Amino acid sequence: MNTKKLNISEIKSNPNNPRKIKPDQLAKLKKSISDFPQMLEMRPIVVDSNNVVLGGNMRLKAITELGYKEVPVIQVDELTPEQQKQFIIKDNVNYGDWDWDVLNSANWNLDYLNGWGLDIPKWLNDDDAEPEFDMSTSHQGLNSYINSKVKQITLFLSAEQYEDTINKLDSLMEYEGLESNTDAVLFLIKNYYETDLP
Repeated sequence: MNTKKLNISEIKSNPNNPRKIKPDQLAKLKKSISDFPQMLEMRPIVVDSNNVVLGGNMRLKAITELGYKEVPVIQVDELTPEQQKQFIIKDNVNYGDWDWDVLNSANWNLDYLNGWGLDIPKWLNDDDAEPEFDMSTSHQGLNSYINSKVKQITLFLSAEQYEDTINKLDSLMEYEGLESNTDAVLFLIKNYYETDLP
């Protein structure tokens, strides 16, 4: 394994790359590289012995569009085809999530984070917006969840709405002898639909 600079024309995109990038994400990546090109030195593109990209296909796309002539690469010759496939997946797996409470603190400027390529959820800047569920970030368990007998509904509430809702559900549970928040919500829905709707 060695690090060197290669001419862009010598590097080949991986035809079996399982990752894709949306135009707005590519634009952010290009801006990120333009603003901080030293990152390319710190995080070189990984290629095999034939200069096919194993890690960094999106960066290659971005720097090609930016007009770069050469780029730092790490060339790995010793990986088996199975290890190369494993590397491609593991290099792109996100093992953690962003802690939006920390990022929203005084130590981080959301405008900077956005400019650095981080997709800031709309609800972080807008108290009235709900977080969106991005199907592209779904995990392998999603299919089994969709086909399971138990489902989950997630509500996004402000801190004030949350406290008020929990207090009212607790009161309803005590008054009606219900055992859970689920029972309380189902009770409300059932009684709502048994009334004469306008």
